[in-house]
Amino acid sequence: MSAPRACVLGWPVRQSRSPMIHGHWLTTLGLPGSYEHAEVAPEDFEAFVRAFAANGFVGGNVTAPHKEAAFALVDEADGEAGALRAVNTLWLDGGRLHGANTDGFGFLTNLDEAAPGWEGERQTAVVIGAGGAGRSVVHALGRRGFDRVAVVNRTRDKAEAVAALAGRAGRAFGFDELWRVLPDADLVVNATSLGMAGKGALEVHLGELPERAVATDLIYVPLETPFLRDAKARGVRTVDGLGMLLHQAVPGFERWFGARPEVTPELRARVVADIAGVAA
Repeated sequence: MSAPRACVLGWPVRQSRSPMIHGHWLTTLGLPGSYEHAEVAPEDFEAFVRAFAANGFVGGNVTAPHKEAAFALVDEADGEAGALRAVNTLWLDGGRLHGANTDGFGFLTNLDEAAPGWEGERQTAVVIGAGGAGRSVVHALGRRGFDRVAVVNRTRDKAEAVAALAGRAGRAFGFDELWRVLPDADLVVNATSLGMAGKGALEVHLGELPERAVATDLIYVPLETPFLRDAKARGVRTVDGLGMLLHQAVPGFERWFGARPEVTPELRARVVADIAGVAA
């Protein structure tokens, strides 16, 4: 039997560090297998996935812009993927294509590890942005049991649609209303792409943010975004987005290669060094 083969599917996808992460785990655990980039155009996505078995793939990760298309293809989706109608992890089992969404798991696990007690009394979480990443975060915070999950977005209608993913806890606000929810925040999340290398900064005033709060950014290039730098200057704890990337990868690796890996300081240091090298 040939060694398991997995991939990350995206368009583009060469910037993904998933092969580095999974390759590290394969080496440290001494397992046979491989993990590679698969740059697949949207019009070719379905054919590529349908040919998984024929090409020796046991599954793969899915990134932009294919997550919703992946959900449409699976024979069975987990609860998270079903709620979000988006899949980031695919695997074959008994000839059937299964899908999961592990973004929320990665987000929560990163905070649990990097900022113990970050939930406070689980009263108010503020999520800035209502795109795909924001959807996963809002749903995860609703499941964690927050009383209020405030979704702040420039487009109010989109904020309302995403806030519904938190159930009764969801609340929608326009960007100009951020000041109304920050004073009660136990957590504030930048779920926009603003602050990413090559993009403009997220221009928000965090003066109303209480010192007990935790601020986190889903971006990991750079590791310290302007948003996190401003939050740190405010005196609150901050958590970068790299841990979310690392932890969301764990369930897929276990599915494909049969062992549950660990997110270690060694792995984080390896990815941080790569980020620094690219920046240099």
